[in-house]
Amino acid sequence: MELAQIRMFKTVADVGSIARAAELLHCVPSNITARIKALEAELGVALFLREGRGLRISPSGQTFLAYASKILALTAEARRAVDPAAEPSGPLRIGAIESSATGRLPRLLAKFHKRYPAVALELTTGTWGQLLDDTVSHRLDGAIVAVDVERAHLKRTPMYREELLLIASTSLGPVRDIADLQDKTVFMWPQGCPYRAALEHWLLRQGQALPIVSLASYGAIVGCVSAGAGVALVPKGVFDQYAKGAGCAGYEFPELTAIDNLFYWHENAGVHPAREAFVAMLREEFA
Repeated sequence: MELAQIRMFKTVADVGSIARAAELLHCVPSNITARIKALEAELGVALFLREGRGLRISPSGQTFLAYASKILALTAEARRAVDPAAEPSGPLRIGAIESSATGRLPRLLAKFHKRYPAVALELTTGTWGQLLDDTVSHRLDGAIVAVDVERAHLKRTPMYREELLLIASTSLGPVRDIADLQDKTVFMWPQGCPYRAALEHWLLRQGQALPIVSLASYGAIVGCVSAGAGVALVPKGVFDQYAKGAGCAGYEFPELTAIDNLFYWHENAGVHPAREAFVAMLREEFA
């Protein structure tokens, strides 16, 4: 079993196509086909199921994929560990919830790229559960989420506190207390979002039941609020980034306490200069 075979297998599994994998790995498709068949022969199982001209990963392939990801991650770690004092370089895969990616990270990402041009930074957005799963599986080198949970094989550290603002179109007039929300529609991320949970708990404590429309986009949420269709609860970073300039006003309520955003990484990730430089810049930016 060779690393080249494992890398070919994982690339095909990731992109779902031998032809596309060949482009990414800069080799001919027939070479990948032959190397994967040799790997299957050595393992004694089919890693892919051939269906006409296509293929899909087999159950055994899914099992082997988890180990292949770990093997390649450990190989990358071993290379980095040889020269831990080297300038950060190579790939860095960071995940972040949408509010962090749109509200807090743009300026930091530009600053990071300028300081460490040799790092190929890749940012992925998703739900907090998905991002943590991807970090456990070594598909991400780290993730920023707004929940503080125990997750096997992951370490975490607080990065910054995100204040919450209720936003409404300036055309609706000021929102002084919860009574001003009567008959208003609330636009929020779908269930599972910690900011939505904070809003729902607040409304419940105040004895209010307002209709909530689920939108998985802060752009759409701000657009609806800006048009006067209702209100929303957003992180201050999102408000500062573009809700303030969209004809929206932000209102603070003491019951809506700030929520910690944390950075998670795999406990077995080892030395990773690029990731450590990114975390250091996060602390520097939001201290």
